[in-house]
Amino acid sequence: MNDAPLAENLFVNPVGEGADPWVTRDPNSPRYLWCLSEGNRAIAVHTSDRLESMGQKHIVWAAPATGPYSKEVWAPELHFLDGRWHIYFAASDGDNANHLSYVLQSEDEDPLGPYSLHGPLATGMGQDGRSPNLWAIDVTVLKHAAKHYAIWSGWDAAETDQQYLYIAPMKSPTELAGPRIRLCSNDDYPWEFTKYTPDSAANDRGRGLNEAPQIFQAEGRTFITFSCGASWLPTYKLGLLELIGDDPLNPNSWKKRATPIFTGNESTIGVGHSCFVTSLDESENWHIYHAKRDREPGWRRTVFVQPMKTGKRGFPLLGQALAKGSATLRPQEQQTVPISQIVRESLRQKSAPEKFSYFGHHQYAKPTSNGFALGVIPNQPVNEFRSGEKLVFDNQLPANLKIAVTIDLMDRRNARDAGLLFRTTGPSIGYDAQRGYFAGLIPSTNLIIFGKTDGETWTELARQQHAIDTSKKQRLIVTCKGDQFTVSLNGTPMISVKDATYDRGTIGMRVVNTHAVFSDLECSPLTE
Repeated sequence: MNDAPLAENLFVNPVGEGADPWVTRDPNSPRYLWCLSEGNRAIAVHTSDRLESMGQKHIVWAAPATGPYSKEVWAPELHFLDGRWHIYFAASDGDNANHLSYVLQSEDEDPLGPYSLHGPLATGMGQDGRSPNLWAIDVTVLKHAAKHYAIWSGWDAAETDQQYLYIAPMKSPTELAGPRIRLCSNDDYPWEFTKYTPDSAANDRGRGLNEAPQIFQAEGRTFITFSCGASWLPTYKLGLLELIGDDPLNPNSWKKRATPIFTGNESTIGVGHSCFVTSLDESENWHIYHAKRDREPGWRRTVFVQPMKTGKRGFPLLGQALAKGSATLRPQEQQTVPISQIVRESLRQKSAPEKFSYFGHHQYAKPTSNGFALGVIPNQPVNEFRSGEKLVFDNQLPANLKIAVTIDLMDRRNARDAGLLFRTTGPSIGYDAQRGYFAGLIPSTNLIIFGKTDGETWTELARQQHAIDTSKKQRLIVTCKGDQFTVSLNGTPMISVKDATYDRGTIGMRVVNTHAVFSDLECSPLTE
């Protein structure tokens, strides 16, 4: 049992939910920019001053209701080129066979837009790349010898469903300049096959598949990591190409490593679609990737952030995939967490609040004019799962506090837990994936509860039977003084309990398999 707060210089993986993560740094501001698909129908850019938090979400583009790029918005990447931001992404009309690649271009240097749409890119056959245009996803950009090249995963012909890595020169950030060239075969080694396992027979390995190219450059060397195998299986992994010649358009200039460079393990499986970013102080390199949430075939995934090293000659040393729930040192410039004294947040705005981090499936949270909704049931769910959705304040707070929040249970008499987290450290994706205390309301059983989680399990410390009127908003108040805690509802004390396990942390809001709207969050130090 983790019977102490997590040290403030540590964080816990996974840091978020999602697939195909992309993180870059803003050259005009000391912050990270995350770029992710939003429900396969839009693109979000998240701004954060901390790498272990996706930060504040901003929807920068929404797909139209119908048309060739209205659905299946996949793997957006944000690149700053020629003084503007460009988001490369794939989309279709709802039929995967019609996936093509597009580009959003910002009007100026603001990564939050507005953006204009360009494309589809000419990623097909013939000199013009459109004879015919062909299936393409996962576009990324290589800069080499002052020139730009697009690299992506595409089909070799219409309807084949055979994915290879292709490259083409770029005329501009929104247009390719020449025919595509296949970089390599997708089945040079058995581990690139979709059904490969160490025990699989040669005739039962499926097909070769290469996708999700990503650039890593160091000490004058250029590499492409790529994902291979089946993204829907635990055996997904990373391979590596190195540029050993002068011309990136010549397939002979690339050499494929004979073994994978990054694989899963017993605890973290289906790893892939990586990207790489340097810390804000440029002292460290970090590897960001997604991993499967379970061993069943499918695409329910979470995002991991872990440090990596670079060999003396620039080779990427990715190490081993971190275990879910493991603690990792924050980037050096972030190892001291700021301390706040007072928090006052109405939560009644249509944008995510600043200085808060959300942990849960991205479609299960929504800022509204009535408050911040947790546990929202999406109309068009994409690889969804429940995980005890929570919104956590980023900064540390004094140990002795009074915390209050208004909870709207929206007349759901069968609602489950909704309440406050406090003295919380190490938040991550998962029902009990945080250390600290929780006080909540359970209308379905007319209970008020108080307990603690150690990052893995829940321990109840007290409960009080009380009729909860779900047709009315409830004001939940918690006071913390030393090892003494009091929980009140609508001004009436309900629970008083002592526990000395956790003596510091932050605050947050959390639901368990229910939908609730939180507003008017207030937190202030207790006065003697």
